[in-house]
Amino acid sequence: MGMERRIKTSKQLERHFKGIANHRRIDILLLVRSHDGLTLENIADRLNCNFKTISEHTRRLVGAGLLNKKYKGRAVLHSLSPYGQKLVNFIKTFQYS
Repeated sequence: MGMERRIKTSKQLERHFKGIANHRRIDILLLVRSHDGLTLENIADRLNCNFKTISEHTRRLVGAGLLNKKYKGRAVLHSLSPYGQKLVNFIKTFQYS
C-alpha cells in the first residue's frame, strides 16, 4: 500500500508559521537542530536568555507541532519534530539567500 501525502490546510499551515513568528523561537529551533536533546536550562544558558522566557517559547513551539519534549527522569529533553526539521530547513534557505 502506497503512502498518501495529505495536503495541509491553510489553517494547519498558519499554526506552524505562527510557531516561528518570533526571533527567540527561531533561535531555539536553530539551536535544537544542532544540539538535539537540550533541556530548558541548556537552551536558556546557550541563548543567554531568561528561563521563564525560554519556557514560554518552547511551550509555544511544542503547541505548534515544531518541537518535541521527551521526559528522562526529572529532565525534559527537546528535539525537532519532523515539521520542525522542515521549517528549520526553510529558515536556512532564507538565511543564505
